[in-house]
Amino acid sequence: MSPGDLLYTREHEWLRIDGKTATVGITQHAQKELGEVVYIDLPAVGAKVDSGATFGSVESVKAVSELFLPVSGEVTAINEELAAAPEKINEDPYGEGWMIRIRMLNKGETTGLLSAKEYDEYTKEEK
Repeated sequence: MSPGDLLYTREHEWLRIDGKTATVGITQHAQKELGEVVYIDLPAVGAKVDSGATFGSVESVKAVSELFLPVSGEVTAINEELAAAPEKINEDPYGEGWMIRIRMLNKGETTGLLSAKEYDEYTKEEK
C-alpha cells in the first residue's frame, strides 16, 4: 500500500506537499522494478523545472530511467546524501530516499495526479 498522504504520477514519482513546497521522489513500486540503485543525477538548486519535464535520472543495475516532475517550480533543495548513498532510494523511498524539493508555481497542476488508492490500482493493472 502506498502512503496516503502523497500524490503520485503514472511515471512512478510521488509528491508530498507542504504549503508551496513539494518534495519529490520515486515510489516503492519504481525502486523495486529498477532493482539496486547505484547512481542518481539531480538538477542544481535554483533550477527552473516544468511539469512533465525530466529533472534527472536514476541508474540501477538493470537500467537508467528518467525522472519526471509532476509540477512546475524552482528547485530549492536536493538530497545531497544520495550522491554517496543512492541505496537510500531502495531502503526508504518515501523518507530518506527523497530526491528534490521545489517551490511550486501552480498548485493547480496537482489535480491530474493520483491518490494512493488510484496509484495502487494503476500499478496492479500495469502488471
